[in-house]
Amino acid sequence: MKRFKKFLRWEIEIDFKACLYFFMIFFYYAVYRMLGGSREADIAAAAEMIVTAYVMCYAQVYLLRNFDESEYLGRYETAAAAACSMLYGAVSCVFGWFEREIAATALFVLYMLVCYLVMFLCYYIRRRIDTRQLNLELEEYKRGEKRA
Repeated sequence: MKRFKKFLRWEIEIDFKACLYFFMIFFYYAVYRMLGGSREADIAAAAEMIVTAYVMCYAQVYLLRNFDESEYLGRYETAAAAACSMLYGAVSCVFGWFEREIAATALFVLYMLVCYLVMFLCYYIRRRIDTRQLNLELEEYKRGEKRA
């Protein structure tokens, strides 16, 4: 049961991450399309983006030590974020999300690198808030124990 709960926790985390990364990718795609004068999005491209986000999130969690949730941003985490950003760029070229335009794809890679940094900061802040909250609850528990 313990293993199943751990597996389930990872799966939920991957689902959450994949949705966030898909949103970030699709946002860039939507802005790209709008700047190109189109108000339409390709459903097949959206499907490719969500599948890509899921595959990348599985790789991040199981192969790359969940680097975007690390305690600190070191060389490994930076290299992993850069590699994943470039991989997203390569996938975008393969599927033609940005009509294989080099400038749009290069900007997309940089955008994804910034997205990884933002995600790292969000997780960092969340951990600090959780730690502070747990410490407050511990102090309240200790005060309650002394009274009893």
